[in-house]
Amino acid sequence: MQVELLYHTPDVERAIATAARLCYAPVGASELMETMPQDRIDSVLSTIMKGGHFSTLEHVSYTFAVDGVSRALTHQLVRHRLASFNQQSQRYVKFDNGFARIEPETVKANEEAHEIFEKCMADCQDAYQKLRELDIPKEDARFVLPNAAETKIVITMNARELLHFFEVRCCNRAQWEIRELANRMLELVKPTAPYVFMDAGAPCIRGGCPEGKMTCGHPFPKVKRD
Repeated sequence: MQVELLYHTPDVERAIATAARLCYAPVGASELMETMPQDRIDSVLSTIMKGGHFSTLEHVSYTFAVDGVSRALTHQLVRHRLASFNQQSQRYVKFDNGFARIEPETVKANEEAHEIFEKCMADCQDAYQKLRELDIPKEDARFVLPNAAETKIVITMNARELLHFFEVRCCNRAQWEIRELANRMLELVKPTAPYVFMDAGAPCIRGGCPEGKMTCGHPFPKVKRD
């Protein structure tokens, strides 16, 4: 899996604080953006994050490039509807020379399971190739390609949606592949807005587990803040 932060709103925390402060300021946003001192930014961010006034977080966005993940992952990913996605198309990309695949570690570690997996992938490729040889268009031949097929995707989320994404996908109960993606994305955004993403991640970082009987039983230790 390769995850790259392609772009984000410049000066993230200043932009958020500006949007929040505008509601109460007699001057315009452009002046606030230029003149607000750092201590005032910190104070505004503290009020926002502690009070849950997260609409201001929607004014900043992040764009990621993700390669080397499975279609099983992206089927989960696009359920996050407050985001934008562009994915490598199986309608237009040819896989006549084979498709890359993502193999779970549980399968790879078991010799018999690995053989079953590889045979299935080979059968899928063979079926795809034969359909193409019969002049079946790519958009129809792709129906035999598996969830394991490797794909590439560009993701854009605003900071508010990222916090929600990290909350549900960094959790131990999330599927392992999308959990790895979420953790890598979190590592990339933290340096851009340390205060905003200070407590980002699974809910148990901030307190108890909300999963009830579905809890993993191994919550992250609660982070103590001054």
